[in-house]
Amino acid sequence: MKEIFNNRFLFITGMIVLGALSRFIPHLPNFTPLASMALFGGALYSNKTKAFLLPLFILFLSDLFIGFHATMLFVYAGFLAIAGIGLWLKKRLSVANVIVAALLSSVLFFVLTNFGVWVMYDFYPKNFAGLTEAYVAALPFFRNDLLGNLFYSGVFFGVYYWVKTTYPQLLAISSR
Repeated sequence: MKEIFNNRFLFITGMIVLGALSRFIPHLPNFTPLASMALFGGALYSNKTKAFLLPLFILFLSDLFIGFHATMLFVYAGFLAIAGIGLWLKKRLSVANVIVAALLSSVLFFVLTNFGVWVMYDFYPKNFAGLTEAYVAALPFFRNDLLGNLFYSGVFFGVYYWVKTTYPQLLAISSR
């Protein structure tokens, strides 16, 4: 029960909730905090179960309002895989590693979700040429995803670092 009321836990969760809420404001296509939410949660939650499930649950709650689609399984699988990248990042936090993890997260998300589009929809032939066509058609969206992921990862990890160094008491574990 102590973990639930821990200031650090509440701060991390609050950042992820704010990221999810930002999906509701106007933005460029695919310039969203999705991958960054998973990366941030994976890297900073102390409990592995929470690192995977809480960001996923918060994403699910926002999807209840935004809507579901046929590729949700691929989106959620990508989200969980990115939380795994966050676990790798946990013991290696640095600006360079956050950038590498954000780039890797974008590539992974691009590969998984566009494979999902190819599998679930009849937009492209079900052969290698069709799969290639699906990936090529998605390249303009990849740019925005990559830029959004770098931006939001910078915001999430930057704000966390700033609070940790400027107001460490905000992230202290309470004794409740």
